[in-house]
Amino acid sequence: MKGATKRFSQRRGRRWIAFFAIFTFACSLVWAGGLLWFSSTLPKTVTDPLRKTDAIVVLTGGSGRLEQGFDLITRQRAKKLFVSGVHQGVEVEELLKIFQRSPSGVTCCMTLGRAVDTVGNAAETGEWMTEQGFSSLRLVTAAYHMPRSLVEFNRVMPDIQIIPNPVFPTHVKQRDWWRWPGSAGLIITEYNKFLVALLRSYIIPA
Repeated sequence: MKGATKRFSQRRGRRWIAFFAIFTFACSLVWAGGLLWFSSTLPKTVTDPLRKTDAIVVLTGGSGRLEQGFDLITRQRAKKLFVSGVHQGVEVEELLKIFQRSPSGVTCCMTLGRAVDTVGNAAETGEWMTEQGFSSLRLVTAAYHMPRSLVEFNRVMPDIQIIPNPVFPTHVKQRDWWRWPGSAGLIITEYNKFLVALLRSYIIPA
């Protein structure tokens, strides 16, 4: 009797191990398929470069973003420029000096936010947009960061029209990214963060 019980327990244990292995393999396939989808849908161009919006919002943290924001406000693509994620203690005049920009036509139209992550970027931008009474914005961030940013911004501002304005850092190789360890690591990390943001948007509505 004891032998039969032992054999039954062993068979049940093997079935659970097999089930767990199959489940893990299936989840890995789904994750890998999602990664391929994510990388293939990253923006490759600015699809609507001429449309004017109430505001231009720049998320700091990567090369080319602030330069693009300055160029857009200089070309009067919006009424105001909001730069989200600026370090404490850094003010408008210092930013303009760092990026060698004239304060003429920029200082009066530029506001800084102090968020430390993408969730914070969306929250402080939403508050600022409400204060300004604005209904549309052009979002400037890196192409690989755009999908997650849109999830967070749309969660907080479902009624705001958001025009993506991706920036393409030269060090990130979107094409054949898997051949470049740095780009591969960045895109995989961003994909995982995107999944978390997507889950949050369903579980925790704004």
